[in-house]
Amino acid sequence: MLFSKFSLVFLSSLALLADAPNILVITVDDLKPTLGCYGDEFAITPAIDAIAARGTLFNANYCQQAVCAPSRISMFTGLRPDTTGILDLHTSMRDINPNVITMPQYFKEKGYLSIGYGKIMHGAKNDDTELSWSERDEELPYNREIGKPVLDKFQNPKAQEILKRLSKKSKKLKTNLLMKELKKEGAYFVSEAYDLPDDAYKDGAVAKAGTKRLKELSETKEKFFMVLGFNKPHLPFNAPKKYWDMYDPNKLPLAEYRKQDKQRPKYAYHSFGELAAYKDYKIGEAVDDKRKRHLIHAYYACVSYVDAQIGKVMSELKASGLDKNTVVVLWGDHGWHLGDHGLWCKHSNFEQATKAPLIISAPNYPQGKVSQSSTEFIDIFPTLCKLSGLEVSEQLEGLDLSPILLDPKEKVKDIAVSQYLRWASHGYTMRSGQYRLTLWMPKDYYSFKKFDENQIQEIELYDYKKDPNEKTNFANNPEYKEILEKLKKQFAEHFAEQYDAEKAKAMPGLIKKYSRK
Repeated sequence: MLFSKFSLVFLSSLALLADAPNILVITVDDLKPTLGCYGDEFAITPAIDAIAARGTLFNANYCQQAVCAPSRISMFTGLRPDTTGILDLHTSMRDINPNVITMPQYFKEKGYLSIGYGKIMHGAKNDDTELSWSERDEELPYNREIGKPVLDKFQNPKAQEILKRLSKKSKKLKTNLLMKELKKEGAYFVSEAYDLPDDAYKDGAVAKAGTKRLKELSETKEKFFMVLGFNKPHLPFNAPKKYWDMYDPNKLPLAEYRKQDKQRPKYAYHSFGELAAYKDYKIGEAVDDKRKRHLIHAYYACVSYVDAQIGKVMSELKASGLDKNTVVVLWGDHGWHLGDHGLWCKHSNFEQATKAPLIISAPNYPQGKVSQSSTEFIDIFPTLCKLSGLEVSEQLEGLDLSPILLDPKEKVKDIAVSQYLRWASHGYTMRSGQYRLTLWMPKDYYSFKKFDENQIQEIELYDYKKDPNEKTNFANNPEYKEILEKLKKQFAEHFAEQYDAEKAKAMPGLIKKYSRK
């Protein structure tokens, strides 16, 4: 089997040291750095800001691919998308790499209780429950008076009525049928702002489940690796009204640069189909600014909603005394476009889609630090191994960030690399200091193949010191010739490190076989 030679080698039944830390990983879906601690002057996020105040904030952190499944599988395996083979939302991790070791699986095998609530490993069939988890939520504790939202999303009366009607016809109602009917009858709304309690929606229920389990663990003293997967601010933008009321939509700014132009290839952009799925809200440059601002308002409301849920978890962690020996990691799986480049959602190689929050708070490490060093989500796995005193496998493609936790001026790498596979091209993008270089390669190119500069189809080059909004592609600017050549050399060195003849022979066929693109 392809992945067998890359499998992590670990000792069986290794007893944990008494002073080994617990691990709490807080996963937030579609969260860009719209956070007070990241300098967003509009965001109201006291709970996440408090985590940053107790740890290190990574201000130059990037995802491996700006879409849920590839990003999450990379983070939870410590491997890049070309190694996992997960480049879309449909391929299952173990179809391509049956022997891959996930982070919760690794800690479980080392003696930890691995516990998961909410959305976590999108891209792993059934969230890899049998192998990765000691405990996985089956039923979340939604508000009993309000009841469970339709599809774990909608509390609007029309959606509830459709669910009741269809349920009378069939006891085993299929999710796809329900979703189809909701869209058909106009109940699949892009946002909700009802006066409801927090646990009427999924993230409130996840927070309840997590805090309850933390309280129990403080009494049993069992070592735990817990992951809480929060959904907001993922679409639909549904949050209790009180979080919407925190913001005046007229004071929230529109993106400064909202155009799509011919300076970059057509496949650098996308048609934000994820948003278009909500029939009540089609959007484009012809739509008035008020409706665009509504989406921005909705996004910020959901960020504050999820922040409040995280606050409840952190309060319980402190009240139970577990905070004294628990490593806390907060990460957003990728960024999100809020109208910049005329884009909404993620699914691109631009800065707003690839940059995402990462905060690590560890006992006995410096607090309130900010690092400008390049980091990637694949670095979380080896870092948690190091902080826990566990072996860091050489097969992990990320690097241990503990030197940066000790001194934020330290760096472990010079670049951060993301990628996006389009219908016509495979785009690889590298953030290196103030610059971003994006190379669009043939669609059947992967980084484990030999790199040939002659295969480059299109180039994008951005200078964030001069042009933070990526208005100009400097790739053909003579003044940037020397910089371009330097960055291309850096990229070539990265590709050379990724080259693997065995994977180049076997992996493309597996990706083609199991991908449903």
